[in-house]
Amino acid sequence: MSALQLYSGPTALRALQRDGLQAEQFRMIVGASGGPKWFVLYGLDRYLFGDFFARSRQPLATLGSSAGAWRLACLGLADPLAGIDRLAWHYSRQTYSAQPTMHEISKEARKLVDIVLGASGAAEIATNSRIGVHIVADRARGLLRSDRKPLLLGGLALCATANTLSRRSLRLSFERILFHAGAPLSSLTGLQDMPTRCVQLTEHNVGEALLASGSIPLVMEGVRDIPGAPPGVYRDGGIVDYHFDMPFLDGDGLVLYPHFYPHLTPGWFDKALRWRRVDPANYHNVLLIAPSSEFVSRLPYGKIPDRKDFETMDETTRFAYWQTVLTESVRLAEEFARMAETGAGLDRIKPFTEIKNR
Repeated sequence: MSALQLYSGPTALRALQRDGLQAEQFRMIVGASGGPKWFVLYGLDRYLFGDFFARSRQPLATLGSSAGAWRLACLGLADPLAGIDRLAWHYSRQTYSAQPTMHEISKEARKLVDIVLGASGAAEIATNSRIGVHIVADRARGLLRSDRKPLLLGGLALCATANTLSRRSLRLSFERILFHAGAPLSSLTGLQDMPTRCVQLTEHNVGEALLASGSIPLVMEGVRDIPGAPPGVYRDGGIVDYHFDMPFLDGDGLVLYPHFYPHLTPGWFDKALRWRRVDPANYHNVLLIAPSSEFVSRLPYGKIPDRKDFETMDETTRFAYWQTVLTESVRLAEEFARMAETGAGLDRIKPFTEIKNR
């Protein structure tokens, strides 16, 4: 049984067929929103952070929203493995009261960010000369600036309705804020789909940017007035960029996208819109790797974790289930490592055009 399924655009496929799988080929790694779904990628992240990309001295950019931003920010730490281990350990053991408020969940999320960064992590990420961390958050407009549930619900309903007609309507409700360490990637500074503003990461705003990137509306409070950024209320970067639909890189180099699914949903409001798909042209240089359906079917409950587990499982059951997934995720790393070392399995890469609809 194969633990991985792989898809690539034509540029990436040609390069991989010609040169095999090498760390030096990649100039970016992407991480999607998804909350606890990322636990299935934990073992793979450990291999990528501590072995695969550690072999190369090439500059590498990360691009992430929400949980994807959190896990990839660990790559910018002086000790990436310690960071991703802290994130997995403490995230997978979070507990809340029976009916947690937005304030309670935001407070716990802030604790988690502080634990992952430690005393010096924010400065390490902001000043890393090789790993250029890019964190996406959304600056809210209109009713979406309020944490009062009736106003926020109304704003979200209007946004969802307009998005059904056109994804570009999101520009009326949000401004994409791209927090970046070092110089921002040129491919991301000229985005035209949404109003986009670049903000330099410093040791004083890394934590706030990460918290904002994961601040799900109605679940967490918005993050207000991030240092160095335009004043306002910031919310989950996955609202606009859930799985991303943008040109990732200019020029040479490939993009590695470890993902929990073999499908891509552009924005948060597109989850129910089965016809809304990403533009394949944006993925011409991307290698997407995801757990296979066979691998997922053998996990407890035949699925990967998600936020609903907080509601449907008691703590003991949830802790045991999530720990099993974290342990089993090493199989993805082992298979990817064999591909990198021997080339075995690269013949199974499918064209991006064959990627499944959700």
